[in-house]
Amino acid sequence: MRKNAQALILEGNEIKLRLQADRRVSGHAVHVDWLRVTFQRKHAPIPTVKTLFPDPVQRDSYDYSMSEADMDIVRWKRAKVAKMLREMPDADFAASAQAHLLAQKICAILGSQFSVEPELKKGQDFYRFRWSIVRNGAECAWVGFLASGESPRQQAQGQTIHANLYGAACTFANGDWRHRMAHLIEEHDGKVTRVDLALDFFDGISGGVDRVRDDWHAGLMDIRGHRPDANTVGPWVDGGRGRSFYFGSKEAGKQTNAYEKGVQLFGKKDATNWERIELRYGNKLRELPADILRRPDAFFAGASDWHAAMLAEHGRITAPEPVKVKAKQAVQSVKAEVTRAVRWLSDTASQSLALAFQFLGEDEFIELVSHRNLPGRLKKFSGSEIKAAFTALSPAIYQPRTRLAA
Repeated sequence: MRKNAQALILEGNEIKLRLQADRRVSGHAVHVDWLRVTFQRKHAPIPTVKTLFPDPVQRDSYDYSMSEADMDIVRWKRAKVAKMLREMPDADFAASAQAHLLAQKICAILGSQFSVEPELKKGQDFYRFRWSIVRNGAECAWVGFLASGESPRQQAQGQTIHANLYGAACTFANGDWRHRMAHLIEEHDGKVTRVDLALDFFDGISGGVDRVRDDWHAGLMDIRGHRPDANTVGPWVDGGRGRSFYFGSKEAGKQTNAYEKGVQLFGKKDATNWERIELRYGNKLRELPADILRRPDAFFAGASDWHAAMLAEHGRITAPEPVKVKAKQAVQSVKAEVTRAVRWLSDTASQSLALAFQFLGEDEFIELVSHRNLPGRLKKFSGSEIKAAFTALSPAIYQPRTRLAA
């Protein structure tokens, strides 16, 4: 147990040192802690014959610092990958080769500590296969390709290649990796599907995570009069440690987690008071630009006035850069949810509602239907958006559905 605790402390200290170094080199207070990007195969890198079947590694054409044993490993990996690609079915060969080349390019961006494992692994997130990117023998990123199913949606996904970089890859990568990765994404028309932006307070947030919760209750995270959903995780009673306060929504593509990072890394006896505010952007309702990697401070501040204030409290003031909701998609989403709510009212609750309207007094009926919370699916929309959706409803929505006779 003592050995495990010591290993945890060493790893935690190494992470902290890397984050501090990245902050000094990049000039940014905000650290990119997770990245996911999807490329259409038609835009993904195209491997050459030399890339697929490289010449044998010679000492005079490679890194002179490598030992003969290290070069033997490189030769073995290259031979194994070449053999594996030759044995792939013709229909899968191109995707496999493209994904492998993309994985190699990402390794070159991350740095010399990273390499592609010379064997295919089972895919994740509905991809059939993945090339695993490792550091010190542990997977820290992967590149997925080919569909795991036969549905039309899966087949469409099969025309893409997906790169997933975990926090370990982002933390231990070369200092300029974000700029080089942004260039790769733009060069091959990639789409950022997730990016986590982390603001670390190594000596703790003023007021701690309790203060973040209190800020939410005070309405400091409200946007256009709308208060984001929130929940707590961890022991929030009796002085517990290892707590998280979440606000925002994964479904809407913007969620923030304020948590005790030191406890996560060092255990409950952590004495660092290290706390983190982590903003997680998704592309469900948003177009995430590659530039978010180049200017993480600006995009963190652009999430809300509260995020900008926390960045300023950290000591960094920058012009906020919001990631806007796709207008058409947002309109269609709120219209669909309002239609669903009214249709449920018409089909399921209209008889009870009519009964109450007929026999309750006016004041009692108004009391019955007033001061109710919004349905969960509509909480992410503003009052003006909901009002506009109701105004645009078709009169046919108010008519009960009829079932066809058998």
